[in-house]
Amino acid sequence: MTLPEQKTLREEKAIVLDYLEHGYPFEQGSVKSPIVQALGVNHLTLLELIPKKGVFLQPHQEVYIGEGKRDDIHHIKGKISTEKLTATAKNELKHVIEFVVNNNEKKFVEFFNKAQPLSMRMHQLELLPGLGKKHMWEVLMARKAKPFESFEDLKNRVKLLPDPKQIVIKRIISEIEGKEKYALFVG
Repeated sequence: MTLPEQKTLREEKAIVLDYLEHGYPFEQGSVKSPIVQALGVNHLTLLELIPKKGVFLQPHQEVYIGEGKRDDIHHIKGKISTEKLTATAKNELKHVIEFVVNNNEKKFVEFFNKAQPLSMRMHQLELLPGLGKKHMWEVLMARKAKPFESFEDLKNRVKLLPDPKQIVIKRIISEIEGKEKYALFVG
């Protein structure tokens, strides 16, 4: 049974974390196909992609993986876990997440503007690393006056708030690694 939500979780673009021209070194067999490990841009999903023949990709290169004609990618093999990432892919992951957060700052700042309570005792903002009740209340009061426009605006209006961009990046990494009960940004 497929859920209707799954259609919306499709990635349109991905950023290459690592390109293995000869496939995984630990795989058995004589015919090894090239593999691309990548991070989806919209849902921050770790993906394994099969490139088209003759295509050579570099880390940090953006590739189209949506519907229709794809220039570099033959097909999406599927999602992968962080355990399956190569050393290169693991090293590039934080840099690529930082790039995605920088290029979609409005989307992540909007989280601070729209975050809601999860229960009577817990708020979505408290799920961010380094953000406790005191910061949560300050963010809620500041956004009531006027929605935040950027990470810089957030930092200037909420006293002693740890760097909001770094908080978001840490949370995304933690979610990708499967360490979180609630997903705020991934998937």
